[in-house]
Amino acid sequence: MRCPVEIEDEAYRLLALKEYGLADGILLPSLDSVVRIAAQMFDIPAAAVNMIGSETVFLAANHGIGAFDNSRDVSFCAHAITQDDVLVVPDTRLDERFHDNPLVTGPTNIRFYAGVPLRSPDGHAIGVLCVIDGQPRKPLSPQERENLKSLAGLAVDKLELRRLEVATETGKSNFEKIAVSSPNAIVCFDQNRVITAWNKAATLMFGYQEAEAIGQDVTILMPKDDHLSFHQDIDRIVASGVAAVDAAVKEVTGLRRDGTEFPIEFSPSCWEETDGLHFGAMLLDVSERRRQADALRHIALFDDLTGLSNRAAFVDTLANHVKAAMPASVLVIDIDGFKDINDTLGYGIGDAILQEVGDRLNNVLRDCDLVARMSGDTFGVLLSGVGDIFSATSGANDVMAALIEPIVIDGNEVRVTAGCGVAIYPAHSNDPDELLANADLALFEAKKNGHGSISVFVTAMRMAAQARRMYDVELHRAVENDEFELFYQPQIRLSDRKLVGAEALIRWRHPERGLLPPSAFLPALEVSPLAATVGTWVLETACAQAALWQRQGHQIRMGINLFAAQFRADDLVSRVMAALRTYALPPHLLELEITENIILDRDDLVLEPLQRLRASGVGVAFDDFGTGYGSLSLLKHYPLTRIKIDRSFVSTMCEASKDDAIVSALIAMARGCGLDVVAEGVETVKQREWLKAKGCEEGQGFLFGKPVPAGEFERVLSYVGLISGRSA
Repeated sequence: MRCPVEIEDEAYRLLALKEYGLADGILLPSLDSVVRIAAQMFDIPAAAVNMIGSETVFLAANHGIGAFDNSRDVSFCAHAITQDDVLVVPDTRLDERFHDNPLVTGPTNIRFYAGVPLRSPDGHAIGVLCVIDGQPRKPLSPQERENLKSLAGLAVDKLELRRLEVATETGKSNFEKIAVSSPNAIVCFDQNRVITAWNKAATLMFGYQEAEAIGQDVTILMPKDDHLSFHQDIDRIVASGVAAVDAAVKEVTGLRRDGTEFPIEFSPSCWEETDGLHFGAMLLDVSERRRQADALRHIALFDDLTGLSNRAAFVDTLANHVKAAMPASVLVIDIDGFKDINDTLGYGIGDAILQEVGDRLNNVLRDCDLVARMSGDTFGVLLSGVGDIFSATSGANDVMAALIEPIVIDGNEVRVTAGCGVAIYPAHSNDPDELLANADLALFEAKKNGHGSISVFVTAMRMAAQARRMYDVELHRAVENDEFELFYQPQIRLSDRKLVGAEALIRWRHPERGLLPPSAFLPALEVSPLAATVGTWVLETACAQAALWQRQGHQIRMGINLFAAQFRADDLVSRVMAALRTYALPPHLLELEITENIILDRDDLVLEPLQRLRASGVGVAFDDFGTGYGSLSLLKHYPLTRIKIDRSFVSTMCEASKDDAIVSALIAMARGCGLDVVAEGVETVKQREWLKAKGCEEGQGFLFGKPVPAGEFERVLSYVGLISGRSA
């Protein structure tokens, strides 16, 4: 762990901190709004104003931070005060300064940190405004850095009020001394309302030079309509003889020398001198403060690109509906294939499309409804007062219809489709976060159903999501504990019944449920982040096995099923070639099997690596051929060496004339394209002989052997004479 560097003027910094009268356990309520806005603006669980003492740090304001080690040596904020700019640590465990810090490794679990120094008027860094998360995050953008600095400016103003309050406890001289260095307008006056002190900031605000203001009645700074009430306030305090005023900030109207009026915040203080009571006030131009606050509030609640409400504002509005028991429907809309738009047309056009989608959604809805950009290409719609499925789906149809018309930007015509998930209050939940989660679950189902689909939440979706989460945890454990195994099913040449190939098929030896077939876990694995990792393991394990058999003198082609995630990982070619080199397996003994779903998912990612692999001698087989809409067209464009006729046709071809015709046509078409054919699901001698008569080269199915572990497969090889003798 790297401790914070020493500060050269540390003694003077501590003296500056002392002027604020802060210590551990003393919180400033005036700073609560600052840290609350910071947490909301950055959608982050924790924010604080942290003051840096000599050996410890202490909170002046806190949102979402529990108990922590307040030693200065481990404090992130103690690092932040040593620099002028914002300190951003996207992932603390990857940062050499903090990776072994107890605030990172211990229960506090800081994974993301961003902090900006808070400086006294003479430039000393006395504390930090920081935002913290227990999860790593992206680095702050330049705009986000400026936003945090703007919030820090608000915090400094609040702290300056505190400094002046503390100064009143030591009398007029100290107050006026501090007033001189304050960046804010400070005016002192006596009990007769005569101005006794005036700083440069007051000159800039009101237009009077110090010599002009001293000796004047303080009421020159306010309109005549306010004189009487001000006189009465001062007279009441003087009559009481008590050196105290209501410390609450007051909003009053100021009057400049040129006669213009403007809103100000008036923060009064009072103390007693030998000649009577004296008053001091810090004056802030509220118009500027309000402009900053409005700007920051806009940033916290609105999306900068589209001008729509953001996720935080959407959740707040939904929560208000729930609190008021007002029915509402939540629609979550996600644009289909938006990444492709950005990749092919550029981010500028992508941004313009998001703006147009936002405008269209706004135009189709009522004034009482809300549209928000939730994230990247995802939008949220809140249909106020809509609490039944019919009206909610009607609104969803209107929203989807608004997206049908093509969008033309810079001569590019783009047609946008989207998926839409719907959840309804109170039918589907009374909790705002759960309602939004239910709409997301419905969106997941809509995306599975294809482009432009709408799905309404049902309880079964949550149960399915819980099952997916359970499987995700178990799949991670399966990878860590080597619970996956490969079984091998023989592929037989029909002309002489020689074993010429094997397909590697994954199985899961679950510690509690025993040996699981692919149907029990592949759907979850295919959408898991582990898919590419498991796919690589299958590739390497199968290549190692095929190479072993090849070294024993047997040319057995190994078929391996690919996951779509292996193409998205963008390293498939290098991984395949590395496996071939590592195990010295000739490329022609490896055959990669793909399905139509993989191609349709991301055709642009699939074709080029398959072409490169085919050029290297690796075979490419089209699995489950004939079951998809695009199967025939793919024969023309993809570098295939073999098609595998789906078992659904083979199982009934001897009894059903249509399946007979389909299989015959598929075999003839493959031969015409120069492709080999494997028929899957061969279970009877009749099917084998029928396929052989039609010219099908190879068969695979229970007639020839079930999928078995490598050891059993080798016994099959021995039986047919491929290991210990000549082939039968």
